[in-house]
Amino acid sequence: MTASEASPAGAAAPPTAPLVVAAVQAEPTPGDLPGNARTAADLTRRAAAAGARIAVLPELFLPGYHPPTLAADPAGTDVAADEAGLVADPRLDPLRAAARDSGATVVVGAAVRHPDRRRTIAVLVVDRAGTVTAAYHKQQLWSGERDLFSPGDRGATLVVDGWRLALGVCYDGCFPEHGRAAAADGAHGYLCPSGYLVGSEHRRDLYYAARALDNTMYVVFANAVGGTRPWRFNGGAAVYDPQGRPLARGADTGPDVLVTACDPGVLADTRAAHTMLADRLPDQGARRTTLTG
Repeated sequence: MTASEASPAGAAAPPTAPLVVAAVQAEPTPGDLPGNARTAADLTRRAAAAGARIAVLPELFLPGYHPPTLAADPAGTDVAADEAGLVADPRLDPLRAAARDSGATVVVGAAVRHPDRRRTIAVLVVDRAGTVTAAYHKQQLWSGERDLFSPGDRGATLVVDGWRLALGVCYDGCFPEHGRAAAADGAHGYLCPSGYLVGSEHRRDLYYAARALDNTMYVVFANAVGGTRPWRFNGGAAVYDPQGRPLARGADTGPDVLVTACDPGVLADTRAAHTMLADRLPDQGARRTTLTG
C-alpha cells in the first residue's frame, strides 16, 4: 500500500485482480476517541473476516462528528500529525493492531492537528504494517465546519493491491469536479467517509451514485448512523459500481459492515462502453453563445 498526491492521468496500469472492500456504517461516541478507536478496530476485524482488504469508516469517526464536543475539547478529540503526516497517537494502538493482525487497510475519519496549528477534517490511512498517516484533508468544508477547521488544498490517492483509490470526505463528493479530478488522475475507485444527517437521504443516495457513473469508477461510501438531534445520522452506506448501481447498501438505521468486490473486468468493460473520460473536451463549456428569446 502506498499513498500519493495527484499524479498525471493514466500514469498507473489498470488493476488486474478484484479488490474486496468494506463500507461501514456505525455510531461513534462523541469525544471518546479511545473507545471509538476500539470500535473501529472491532469493525475492521469484522470486515477482514468477511474477506475485505480495505475497510472504510465514516467521517470524523474517531472523535465523533459532534461539533459542540469538537469545539469544547480539541485536545481530547484531535490527533497530531508530524510534518510527514504520520500519526503516533497511542490511543490508536487498537486500530494499528487490527490492521496488522487482519491484513486490512483502514480508512477512517479524524480531526487532525498539524505542526503549524491548523486543524483539518482528515482521512487517516492505517496500513497493514500499522502505520497511521493523515493522508487527505477535506477540501470542501460544510457549513459550521468552517468555524472549527481549515480546508485541505490537494487531492490524494491511495494505492492498494494495484487499485488507485482517490480519497474524499462527505461534502467533497457533492462537487462533480472533485470526483472528476480523481478520475483524471487515474482513479479506479473513490473512497468517501461521510456524515449525512437524517433528512438528507435523497441527496446521500444521489451524489455518490452520480460520481460513480460520471467517472466510471467504483465508489465506497461510509456513513455515520445514530446520534441525537440535530446531529443524528442516516446510515445508507454503500458500494457503487462504475455505472452507479449499488452493489451493497445499508439501511438508514443500525450499524452494518457491507463487504463486496470491485472487479477489474467490470471496470474495464464499463470504461470501454461508456467513454466519457476519453471523450471529454479540455475546454468544454468555456466558449458560450447567449441567445435572447
